[in-house]
Amino acid sequence: MSQTYDPNDSEHGQSYPYGPAFGGGTDYPGNAGAGFASAPPPPPRRSHKRGLVITGAVALAAGAAAGGLIGSMNHGAIGTVTATSKTALTASEIASRVDPAIVDIVSTDGDQGATSAGTGIVLTSNGEVLTNNHVINGATSIKVTDVGNGKTYTATVMGYDASHDVAVIQLQNASGLTTASLGNSSTVQSGDSVTALGNAGGKGGTPSVATGAVTALNQSITASDDLSGSSEQLSGLIETNADIQPGDSGGPLVNAYGQVIGMDTAASSGTQFQSQSGQTAEQAYAIPINEAVSIASQIEAGQASSTTHIGATAFLGVQIQSASQGSGDGSGGSGGFGGFGGFGGQGSGSGSGSGSSTGSGVSVAGTLSGSPAASAGLTQGDEITALGGQSVSTPEDISHVLVKYHPGESISISWVDQAGQSHTANVTLANGPAA
Repeated sequence: MSQTYDPNDSEHGQSYPYGPAFGGGTDYPGNAGAGFASAPPPPPRRSHKRGLVITGAVALAAGAAAGGLIGSMNHGAIGTVTATSKTALTASEIASRVDPAIVDIVSTDGDQGATSAGTGIVLTSNGEVLTNNHVINGATSIKVTDVGNGKTYTATVMGYDASHDVAVIQLQNASGLTTASLGNSSTVQSGDSVTALGNAGGKGGTPSVATGAVTALNQSITASDDLSGSSEQLSGLIETNADIQPGDSGGPLVNAYGQVIGMDTAASSGTQFQSQSGQTAEQAYAIPINEAVSIASQIEAGQASSTTHIGATAFLGVQIQSASQGSGDGSGGSGGFGGFGGFGGQGSGSGSGSGSSTGSGVSVAGTLSGSPAASAGLTQGDEITALGGQSVSTPEDISHVLVKYHPGESISISWVDQAGQSHTANVTLANGPAA
């Protein structure tokens, strides 16, 4: 069954926010880089909003056992691991065991004066932390407070997979951290009791506790950003009725025995919906821990892929929207430059020829002064038609091309200006915020 919800309801009336990260100032942009050209002054603290559409269940390969994957990340530095139980635990018992392996994450986009709070799961004693990509999306700086020892660390982004909403960050000069005990998400069944722990409301301190049960497995959703118009397909998710709140993004979904079986990434934010069975209940979604840790292991090993980016993010410096959205969309919202905005860089080798916009490219809502895009000559109203030799027609297309690039690398960009003239330039990508 397919259902569509309105992502523009300020109370999430008929929508699921994608990843309940808690934003302050200006919400973080999605990978489409919406809103920098005419971003308004920072509004009061509010939740990052994404609309989710249920598109039906799909099968997910279980992959390797999580225990083996996480063992490869410890580099021989084995710290204290949260305890599991042979018998079912109460919510308070689960919290007391798992809380020390949780961190509070505060991401700052200095270019936009924006902050966003989320949660992370400690993977290694030296400070590798698993979280959602959207928690650190657009961050120019990241501060992390470890619940286990109370210390606050600066963090850098090791890598991310935006298409699966997974990221790994590294705490600087961390050691001896308590790590999470991971379960095997392939054994999870509908009806299993679960507890979600996290930084609800971005308040920090003792993690919040939300209890519930698994209501469905292998769920697919479309996460659409109401700020940028971009969207991503997430599949194989665990659905639960636990009351996950903004700020819980990246936090652990824990089974009755104290093992992490999922990473919280989306929730109905207090609104009830009718399920396929006809019952009304909260709906929240978690990425199975086997999948999340498999991606984390690739990142830790430095293994880039068509969706997994390692290291610093390449920036183009352009605010974009799909041409079909029209010139009024995506240019007035809050946010920043997304995965391909940013400062610096230069363009070269520009050429031109006759041509007209087909409406199938990606419209430019603005460029940042001094950025690669601006230096190449792109301006508001132009339409990007190709990047890196690949045709593009949506913000997601550009994001998917750029995930393979790094700052300092050259990439070709083709566009049609408002007069119908075609141009191509080679630009040197700049260094920018995460994702």
